[in-house]
Amino acid sequence: MTVILSLLLVIAGAFGLIGSYGLIRLKDGMQRLHAPTKASTVGLGAALLASMLHGLANGAGFSWQELLVMVFIFVTAPITANYLSKLHLSSRRADLPETGTPRPWGTFDATLDDEEPVLPQRPQS
Repeated sequence: MTVILSLLLVIAGAFGLIGSYGLIRLKDGMQRLHAPTKASTVGLGAALLASMLHGLANGAGFSWQELLVMVFIFVTAPITANYLSKLHLSSRRADLPETGTPRPWGTFDATLDDEEPVLPQRPQS
């Protein structure tokens, strides 16, 4: 059991370190967004799993709090990343290519609701 706990803690630390390094070293905001989301989900998940297994091995019982924190992180990290990516896309609208639809990138424009959406055509092969 000690080997499994140690392995989970090493994985958690490695993902935390790599995520922190990526947050500092990556150039673009969209690239920077990827590193901390992986660090929070995989790194924190491994650390919490190690803590839960340690409590079970020592006779303290199952920890519902740690399980709830893991579920909360796994649910909220992708949602937060999605909102941050939409914010990033809307802040650099001039650099983006055309979408091929009447809607802009990562935004909702209620004035376009009356129009029929134009779907991009697939090339015939």
